[in-house]
Amino acid sequence: MTVTSNESGLSESLEDYLETILLLSSKSEHAFARVRDIASARNVSAASVSSALKRLADMGLVNYVQREYITLTPKGRDAANRVYARHRILTRFFREILDLPLETAERDACSMEHSLSQQTMDRLVRFFEFLSVSPPGPGNFVELFHKYLFAHDKLAEKTQPVRQALDKPVKVERESLTVYDLKPGEFGKVTKVTASGAIRQRLIDMGVIPGTRVKMERLAPAGEPVWIVLDGIHLSLRRHEAEAVLIEQESGRD
Repeated sequence: MTVTSNESGLSESLEDYLETILLLSSKSEHAFARVRDIASARNVSAASVSSALKRLADMGLVNYVQREYITLTPKGRDAANRVYARHRILTRFFREILDLPLETAERDACSMEHSLSQQTMDRLVRFFEFLSVSPPGPGNFVELFHKYLFAHDKLAEKTQPVRQALDKPVKVERESLTVYDLKPGEFGKVTKVTASGAIRQRLIDMGVIPGTRVKMERLAPAGEPVWIVLDGIHLSLRRHEAEAVLIEQESGRD
């Protein structure tokens, strides 16, 4: 059997295990996954799970304790968030743009999420950002979208040296509320990520993508970090990262 790998250096199978552990942990009160639950979710034997977990533990991606309870390391959580973000954006594209049945969209997303490049992922995110700001009406949709991408690429070329030096997003006129504007217990839906370069990539890899529901959990007394819940997954952001995520506020409050 041929084992394929991607930009992360992980095989597709190991990425699937990380994604499964992430999802199971997000549903667990104690934020861990169990061997038998992983086996059930992956439809494999407990022995196969144990073998995969040993490899992931050797790579520093999971904590594998007492042959039963598994948690992700920070490195493992980053890798799991990255593949899960790709799964979600692909599923949304197949469902909302190509109008595929959910089962087909999920299956195809599972197949493609492992080989999707960062550049393609960024294009998909920009596509949904474009949809959120593009007014309905007549016109060549593809041409408008290409112009939107061209404008952003030109802006990136002009400001890239500054971004690399400062590692901060370019200041833009506030178009709407940001994640940082939310109060604890309030919800919003991500519409756009205004950051660029490494910061934009970090946010996308964490799953901060258009259409995702976000809840403000708490804010440090000093103003950062900010703790949020994104589709059931707990994340922390620095202030300038939270301010780079535009949202539409949603009703509901804990």
